[in-house]
Amino acid sequence: MYTTFFWDLDGTLYDTYPKMVLAFAKTLTHFEIPVEKHHIYQLMRQESLGVAFDQYAREYHIQRLALEAIYYPLEKQLQHPQLFKGVREVLQTIVSRGGANYLLTHRNGSSLTFMDHDEITNLFTDFVTAENPFPRKPDPTSLNYLLDRHQVDRQDAVMVGDRNLDIEAGHNAGIAGVLFDPDDLIHRTVQPEQSIHQMSELLPLIK
Repeated sequence: MYTTFFWDLDGTLYDTYPKMVLAFAKTLTHFEIPVEKHHIYQLMRQESLGVAFDQYAREYHIQRLALEAIYYPLEKQLQHPQLFKGVREVLQTIVSRGGANYLLTHRNGSSLTFMDHDEITNLFTDFVTAENPFPRKPDPTSLNYLLDRHQVDRQDAVMVGDRNLDIEAGHNAGIAGVLFDPDDLIHRTVQPEQSIHQMSELLPLIK
């Protein structure tokens, strides 16, 4: 059981992938590249958006920056994500029992805009976003920053995310990991302490 929860945002707190996939598909169409949405989704979930950019840039001999220049404005325009079912209850339960939530995301400050809109920002103690100058997960630097800054007991802490790199980041920082894998899509390259399909499965893990 855990007291302190570190959260990924995309695909964990929020169901952002549908609009990410749509924006990526529109980007490929702009460059007259064949689109297979399920493949894009798999690539983003099993690897990352960055890997998707690199793979398509390499395969179709396009600069990654050119893809990004089309994708990011589209994604910003399209993205109005929904919290996954059960997220709010889990966050509130953690706080009501004296625990704490922290956000650790590669997304920029738009993540806080989403959270402000859904009135969950006050359920978080601190945040690391793309504006912070830390290496990307699974490098543990950003996690270690939050753990040390708030003097968190690592034995009571857990990283919750939807990809292997989230679990790796947690393990690299000396804390546990919970993999949120609602569609059983992730091929485990690292073993999480728990794997869940629904957010409500976290409730028994809250100390």
